[in-house]
Amino acid sequence: MADTTVIKVNSQHSPHGEMGQKYLASGKNIAMRMWDNEQPGEPKEPTARDYETVGYVISGRAELHIEGQMVLLEPGDSWVVPQGASHTYNILEPLSAVEATYPPAHVLGRFVLGRRNGRPVGRPFDTPLHEPYKHLIAQHAPALAQPHAHVVA
Repeated sequence: MADTTVIKVNSQHSPHGEMGQKYLASGKNIAMRMWDNEQPGEPKEPTARDYETVGYVISGRAELHIEGQMVLLEPGDSWVVPQGASHTYNILEPLSAVEATYPPAHVLGRFVLGRRNGRPVGRPFDTPLHEPYKHLIAQHAPALAQPHAHVVA
């Protein structure tokens, strides 16, 4: 039987990640997040992730440095960061952008609940915040674990 779970997320109640991202809708295989009015600052060290990212710039400007190349991102632009590609962003103007990750970034440890020995630990559904939702998660969408999501069966 096909999964018929419908998820609606009100971004006003979405949790934020440690890098400032706002978590939006998430399915078993893909997740969305938003960077809302991110301010310019010092460029971060390049990193490589174990998920693919696609994004869309709503407002502002940023440089995407990826595998020795620089791409200027402006409103209306979209981009892809392949899984495992070394990359970093340099925000030039306050930036609002939406990204989707495959597989869901938060399932792969980007949704950090705490730290143990200096390393991120936890998964979204390991928290008491999800207690009221556990029966819905178990019944309709085991990979979904967001208290800000409304599950419609």
